[in-house]
Amino acid sequence: MISIILVGLILATAFPIGFLLAWLCRDELKQGRKYFKLIAGVCVVGIAGLLILYRNFSAILTLAYICIVSLISVHMGYDRNLRTL
Repeated sequence: MISIILVGLILATAFPIGFLLAWLCRDELKQGRKYFKLIAGVCVVGIAGLLILYRNFSAILTLAYICIVSLISVHMGYDRNLRTL
């Protein structure tokens, strides 16, 4: 039970980190949008592969964290009012 809560808390920290990185690197978001999409896609495929084959939860947690941060970066790359964040 404690491990599930801990995993949830760790993944929840990906959201503020993603927004912080998007705010700090706002000039690179537009140019790097395709790379963020590629990173997110690779992470999703990696998560699916690890779930099916190995069940390595530390690697899955790492890939999920990276996927969340990169998807927030993709999302914030479309935001025109990013400077007011």
